[in-house]
Amino acid sequence: MTMDVRAVLEFATVTRGLSLLLQAVFNAVIPDHDADAFRPPRTEEPLYLDSAVDWLLGGLSHWDAEHYLFIAEKGYLYEHNFAFFPLLPVILRGLAETLLWPLSSWLSVRGRLLVAVALGNSALFLLSVVALYALSRIVLQDRRLALLSSLLYCITPANVFMTAGYSESLFAALTFGGLFLLEKGFTFRACLALSIATAARSNGLVNIGFLLYLPSLHAISQIRVYRTTTKGHSKVFHYIWAIIRLLLTSLLGTAIIALPFCAFQYYGYRTFCTPSVSLERIPPALLSLAELKGYRVPDENGPPPLWCMRPLPLLYSHIQDVYWDVGFLRYFELKQIPNFILALPMANLGIMAAYAYFQANPELCLRLGLWETGASLDKPTPGLFNPRVFVYVVHSTVLLVFGTLCMHVQVLTRFMASSSPMPFWISAHLLLLNEPLLHRRKTSNPNVQLQTHSRNGCQHTPQNPIVALLPHFRSCSPTTQSILGYFLSYWVLGLALHCNFLPWT
Repeated sequence: MTMDVRAVLEFATVTRGLSLLLQAVFNAVIPDHDADAFRPPRTEEPLYLDSAVDWLLGGLSHWDAEHYLFIAEKGYLYEHNFAFFPLLPVILRGLAETLLWPLSSWLSVRGRLLVAVALGNSALFLLSVVALYALSRIVLQDRRLALLSSLLYCITPANVFMTAGYSESLFAALTFGGLFLLEKGFTFRACLALSIATAARSNGLVNIGFLLYLPSLHAISQIRVYRTTTKGHSKVFHYIWAIIRLLLTSLLGTAIIALPFCAFQYYGYRTFCTPSVSLERIPPALLSLAELKGYRVPDENGPPPLWCMRPLPLLYSHIQDVYWDVGFLRYFELKQIPNFILALPMANLGIMAAYAYFQANPELCLRLGLWETGASLDKPTPGLFNPRVFVYVVHSTVLLVFGTLCMHVQVLTRFMASSSPMPFWISAHLLLLNEPLLHRRKTSNPNVQLQTHSRNGCQHTPQNPIVALLPHFRSCSPTTQSILGYFLSYWVLGLALHCNFLPWT
């Protein structure tokens, strides 16, 4: 384990512990808001330690986390539960029934699931930090930028969603890990990781773009090599083979990544369009909730829902339309201005990243990052503006545009923070560019350095630059104050508000 990885893991561990501690304090001190949220009745008798676990970890179960916990405990009973993909509930239930099974005499399934959330998401977050650092090193080719990006990720503005019973930590670990494998050339293993990510969140489908783009770069590079090293018919044969291999990789990889989404939609179709469950088999308390709230449940004796009759009966699209009112420009209302303001800092980072990259590489962007010389691809200029970053800028911009126009815009913060490394790369780039205390040259503050120092010829772990900057916050540059202020305020406010059923991003 390198010193950088150790430093990142140590900081990530500290922030996870602080997050769990703060959510417990905020949940105990601040009374819960009476929100119109999904709160299914408890159908299991509490055991000895349930009240203690609920007091300590209950803040992790609010808002959408309640859906994941309900699915892990009861399965997909209500129609709108299918908006939440199955991988996280499967993992939580697996932890509750294996690692936490010795606690079954003192904790109910619900209690063990809460403990599984705390343990599972903490471990997954640590994995995502390591995956982000590895991806940043190989793409950015700059150790300092990769390290600072990963440390900023440890205080991500989407912190509460990485800690609570949401799939963000799981999705980030699989996405960053899959992209690292794809950058290393392990295409099949990358497809498997990105496919599993699609079983966690629907926007895993967007990762297909990486699979189509990065192998295309490799194929173009190979064709350039063939042009200079082969002649005659052999050259044509190599060209054809490179194109065929690219097409096969793209088709097979796309199918692998999309398979979990398609399988889950088919499961939803079978559940509600050809049901095999009668209402008598559903617990009365849960059936009463469905009648009270208007939730649809599968009923073999009832008529199928109208969406089953569509040419392409996608349950996910139906749920987003009917239950969450998600659609193009539907959120553009005056009453949603506060939510746009909440999403503005993350949107601003995405816009700055796209603008700065285009300003630095206008010709490369116009060529869509293709047809670059082999040397510049193999040994790109280190930093944010090297050619390998182009596809990540495009990916981040696509997420930003889609999230702004077609989603509940306040979700943009966690949507981008768990799917793209770009918010952390541009933030770290701006810090290194504008903060004198982080410059490579010696400053009047020698304690605030990112470099590794030596003592008696021995190397030791560098001081964490984020922690080192905080005591000097007032003397930092305005850029540093803005970025760290945004990250830390959202980090803390998210825990305080979300854990008490108060509106947050």
